[in-house]
Amino acid sequence: MRIAFAGTPEFAQTALAALEAAGFEIVLVLTQPDRPAGRGMKLLPSAVKQWAQSHGVEVAQPRSLRLDGRYGQDARAVQERLRALQPEAMVVAAYGLILPSWVLQLPRLGCLNIHASLLPRWRGAAPIQRAIEAGDAHTGVTIMQMDEGLDTGDMLLSAPEPIRPDDTAASLHDRLAALGARLIVEALALAARGGLRPVKQPEEGATYARKIDKAEAAIDWTQPAVVIERRLRAFDPFPGGAARLAQQPLKIWAARLAVGQGRPGEVLRLDEAGPVVACGEQALCLTQLQKPGGRRLSGREFLSGHPVAPGMVLGPPT
Repeated sequence: MRIAFAGTPEFAQTALAALEAAGFEIVLVLTQPDRPAGRGMKLLPSAVKQWAQSHGVEVAQPRSLRLDGRYGQDARAVQERLRALQPEAMVVAAYGLILPSWVLQLPRLGCLNIHASLLPRWRGAAPIQRAIEAGDAHTGVTIMQMDEGLDTGDMLLSAPEPIRPDDTAASLHDRLAALGARLIVEALALAARGGLRPVKQPEEGATYARKIDKAEAAIDWTQPAVVIERRLRAFDPFPGGAARLAQQPLKIWAARLAVGQGRPGEVLRLDEAGPVVACGEQALCLTQLQKPGGRRLSGREFLSGHPVAPGMVLGPPT
């Protein structure tokens, strides 16, 4: 089967590699334009582009796919190329651009999306992080037939994945990426012999996973400890947890529930694993911290090199 692929980060690259290994012919890869990154802010290609170039696959990086938009020339060039290549299906995974109707209708089998949740729960941009943040016991991957709505298309295939008590967005991402890669290969194999059975999504139980904002890093110590602990795991590796200690910015990456009560943000005691801080309910032992310009430190390492004492108060970042 001839496949076009649209995706950008590592989650998508995992699926792209699996499709190629399974014998599908990747005729064109669409990915986001190169972005500045790192201290030097050099333009860096996406994970998908790097894979495609290393495997000799043609790459297009349109700034938009709207034919009548500001970058209509980009869209028209992609349209012309897709019509010439005639892919039977397009696989989409964390691409980052809206697909207009002309794209959805061009391949014979349409566009199949790899979505990192069990739809209709967690439609939207950040399903992995929001599932952890909400305290969900499990999530999964859904292969969806794309329509013009926001993750509202018919479900073609799905599989669950438990969320472990210590899962971060990074660890859960890796397992879901592998699961999504396996499912899209299975879905396309079924599609090739007419074996897919689309199921409409129920509206009951639908939730929206809004994009993660850097401002969400600010820790509100008046919240229950269990809520803050989940958010720290959901926001690792981005944007982490942000606070201030002795008027200095402080990143908090991990914590565990601890016994204690006091003013929210107050350092109650210094445990072997790190400082114990009071929350709105219960307390947290901060087990991984980082000062500006430094590396992540265990709570024990942090205490050995920074003056922290009971009675000090962690405030909001400024």
